[in-house]
Amino acid sequence: MELVLADIKDAPIIHEVMIQAFQEYAAATPPSSALSETVESIEQGMQAGEQAFIGYMGRQPVAMVRFKLSTQGIYFYLLSVIPEKQDQGLAKVLLAKLEQFALTNGKTNSQCKVRLNVPRNIEIYRSLGYVVTKKEMGENRNGVSLAIVTMEKRLTNEGEFI
Repeated sequence: MELVLADIKDAPIIHEVMIQAFQEYAAATPPSSALSETVESIEQGMQAGEQAFIGYMGRQPVAMVRFKLSTQGIYFYLLSVIPEKQDQGLAKVLLAKLEQFALTNGKTNSQCKVRLNVPRNIEIYRSLGYVVTKKEMGENRNGVSLAIVTMEKRLTNEGEFI
């Protein structure tokens, strides 16, 4: 998979990959707020400092992750792999690239928030060294309350991140 740092013109690609990946949560309670995002909301986020990596296989976009850099580290969200490419390790490749990017930019902490009722996602991050640092009731982008966990990982320049 080739990973490319997205530009604002890539917002439609980011949107399409995200919608495909999050469609499985359309019937969740509450449904994922990712499904209410638009190309315009992604463009607005990118204008405000959000960034994204898009993963391509051939010329086909198959994965993406959105993120923000801060003084505390890197915060990523809405990691997406299209359904037909899930369970092939693409999320792990995306996260390795994201962590390398963070270290290159002097950040040593990576963080995400995960719905408590999606243990599969919690386990993926846990298998990559992320630990639950907080459990809370939070609000999604639509203002709906839900139980979430914050997961964090301390990044180092050792091993695969050299």
